[in-house]
Amino acid sequence: MSFNDYEAVIGLEIHVQLQTKSKMFCSDSAAFGGADNEHTCPVCAGLPGALPVVNEKALEYSIKTGLALNCEINPRSVFARKQYFYPDLPKGYQISQYDKPLCTNGYVEFILDGERKRVNIQRAHMEEDAGKSLHHGDYTLIDLNRAGVPLLEIVSGPDMRTPAEAAEYARTVRRIVRYLGVCDGNLEEGSMRCDCNVSVRKRGESRLGTKVEIKNINSFRFIEKAVEYEIHRQIDCLESGDPIFQETRLYDPDKNRTFTMRSKEEVQDYRYFPEPDLLAVELKEEWIQKIKAGLPELPLARAERFIEQYKLPTYDAFILTQEKDLADYFEDVARVCGNPKAASNWVMTEFMRELNEAKKEPGEAPVTAANLGQLISMIEKGTISGRIAKSVFSEMWASGKDPETIVKEKGLTQVTDTGAIAKIIDDVLAAHPSAVEEYKAGKEKLFGFFVGQVMKATKGQANPAVVNNLLKEKLKS
Repeated sequence: MSFNDYEAVIGLEIHVQLQTKSKMFCSDSAAFGGADNEHTCPVCAGLPGALPVVNEKALEYSIKTGLALNCEINPRSVFARKQYFYPDLPKGYQISQYDKPLCTNGYVEFILDGERKRVNIQRAHMEEDAGKSLHHGDYTLIDLNRAGVPLLEIVSGPDMRTPAEAAEYARTVRRIVRYLGVCDGNLEEGSMRCDCNVSVRKRGESRLGTKVEIKNINSFRFIEKAVEYEIHRQIDCLESGDPIFQETRLYDPDKNRTFTMRSKEEVQDYRYFPEPDLLAVELKEEWIQKIKAGLPELPLARAERFIEQYKLPTYDAFILTQEKDLADYFEDVARVCGNPKAASNWVMTEFMRELNEAKKEPGEAPVTAANLGQLISMIEKGTISGRIAKSVFSEMWASGKDPETIVKEKGLTQVTDTGAIAKIIDDVLAAHPSAVEEYKAGKEKLFGFFVGQVMKATKGQANPAVVNNLLKEKLKS
């Protein structure tokens, strides 16, 4: 049998930390960092008699995310105790949701290799995060700052078939929660974590193979590589007659392999039962509709609108809508200059290059959308050339000044006086008689040389269109 005789079945469980100020069931800070165990109290430390209270903002963020994932928002949901015994949750259980989750039956759509894909969302339920285990030689220390931070666990259906699909689905979920402002999606800090469920079966079979979970993958590239390795490992097992065990595995990016962490728990191992210290969550339809009315335009819809409204190439539209702030910035630039394609080119090249080098967000950039739009308008009007505009942009980034001020201060206004340009062209041609003869003899590539010499003589300020037209006329004579 060959690799192509098998197909993978992949589902993802994405844990999204909700960006609330306080924790899920207490008033401790939910901010990342802080001194060890600084953000703890009797509730998140699991002390006897401490009672949880639901964070309303976390509930709002969960509803908002569920709506963006096209989920049904259940008017009644119930918190449950999920029993497991690890030191990072000192209560000995996690408050989660089980048979009555907040969100069910949704879907996410994305474009991969030009094809529209849909992944079903089985459920998105609220729960609290665990603390963090810190290993130091023979010792393991526990930091409970993260314990109790609000989580929304988004569980997909087993709908993906390739590692690339799994990674793009995860990227799409990240873009959505960042657009909503409910999570910063920082995989390195753990505010978004991904578990991958992978099985393989022979093509044409409907029965699912034995599922293996790969736990806590913290980059999209690693999602793709871990899933790919696991698919190959399972196919090798089936081909050699070795059993595949239902287990939890970890991914080692240095060795590019997965390895056993523990045998996979079954649902009955968690011994779920309704959380006795919390009432059921009952939602008013008016509140759900109010949250729905406040949803922003989401990434895929926005990209498709950019293609339709601004006539942008598909590539441009999807790059510009990766982040909400970047899409907002582009639209503001396009509105000022009136040329969406020019705005797209400048935002995707000069602006994004400087932004990435400075490691800034669009809102932190020293070049405002209004000023970049004004710069593009100056090119359109012929006030400055595109070449000069790039140096003006660099000065705008360094100083924060508007383009008109910089052009005036540095005397960069484009030369359009045909008489002045014609004289400079005459001087250039007179200085290179042999090149002129070669051009007239058929070596037309020398035209670019003459243009370059004229632009050099005018310090880049001559209007390129005027230069080209006058040069052609003079070289004909």
